[in-house]
Amino acid sequence: MLVPSVSVLALAVVLVCAVVRPFRLPEAVFALPAAGVVLAVGAVTPEAAREEAERLGPVIGFLAAVLVLARLCDDEGLFHACGAWMARRARHRPRRLLGAVFALASLITAVLSLDATVVLLTPVVFATATRMGARPAPHSYASAHLSNTASLLLPVSNLTNLLALAATGLGFTRFALLMLLPWLAAIAVEYAVFRRFFARDLDAPATPAEPPEPVGTPLFALVTVAATLAGFAVASATGTDPAWAAAAGAAVLAVRALVRRRTTPRALVRAASLPFLAFVLALGVVVRAVVDNGLGAVLAHVLPGGTSLPALLGTAALAAVLANLINNLPATLALVPPAAASGPGAVLAVLIGVNIGPNLTYAGSLATLLWRRIAHDHGRPAALGEFTRLGLLTVPASLAAATTALWVSLRLLGG
Repeated sequence: MLVPSVSVLALAVVLVCAVVRPFRLPEAVFALPAAGVVLAVGAVTPEAAREEAERLGPVIGFLAAVLVLARLCDDEGLFHACGAWMARRARHRPRRLLGAVFALASLITAVLSLDATVVLLTPVVFATATRMGARPAPHSYASAHLSNTASLLLPVSNLTNLLALAATGLGFTRFALLMLLPWLAAIAVEYAVFRRFFARDLDAPATPAEPPEPVGTPLFALVTVAATLAGFAVASATGTDPAWAAAAGAAVLAVRALVRRRTTPRALVRAASLPFLAFVLALGVVVRAVVDNGLGAVLAHVLPGGTSLPALLGTAALAAVLANLINNLPATLALVPPAAASGPGAVLAVLIGVNIGPNLTYAGSLATLLWRRIAHDHGRPAALGEFTRLGLLTVPASLAAATTALWVSLRLLGG
């Protein structure tokens, strides 16, 4: 009984410290000792820990490359140009600004991952709303929600997708085709709810503080990102690890930035977020211990089998609940193995749950927690009641719409 209890306690400590971040220390400071503890007490064997590290290694390498790519795109002025485009598109109308934020946040989340939307786009959204004289709440909440909801489309959009990709047995292009309809359905539901929920803010007159500044288009960054996306598809078709395509895109921008002295080797290493990568690896070992000591058997018993519409809806709902209880990364690691027995459709339903579900509570995903800190730093702290009410209106409807769309995709395309 001691070993399972130690496993659960280790996971609880890791998650609480990741949420609270005592003394603002990196998550890895708490996760690495926790992984050592579960190894020391025998909750996970060294062979199982090594197996987990080998499974997560390519995922972590891919994540590092994408994080560097997103940061270098920011250095090239891509996100600054996004702010200028939103301002021109909005024409001092808050409702048009909301549409622009939805479009950009959805695209950036899908292509450059949810971290780029939270860390790089959110400050731009605040600045754009301030220059327009618009109330920032609808637009900042949009970046938070879409960092989760819009991460359904591509394997690169969310770490949860990367963790589950191998279990689906799908290539990059096939994954995207099956998730296209769920992605569009979820975003459409979010947009409809946002327009109604924030109607008062969106109808308030905007009083521009300053005119939008002219900004050039960062063509080199755009072309590099497009080529990297094409590289993902080619790598998938040829059986090559997509991490090489991501690394190539990051390398192209890194060489250009180093030559122009816009960055330094130290800044590139910092952009890779090594402490967070270590946290992901240690978390994988801790979750493996919890799964091997009882959680896996429980989930295998309660997880619906098959890919009928009721089964997919049940799988997505269970994944969403678990994501809000233990965070979406552990939920993904715990649910994907039993879901894989029912085929790729069931794994994709898990991803719908763990990607959309975190919009219900702050603790559902690390991205939401990071967005909350950024909002606070901009003097716009998110109210718990408002965040929860918005989540109650969007999450169940988005889950249902996206899962139904997945069922349709599976019937049309096979899976």
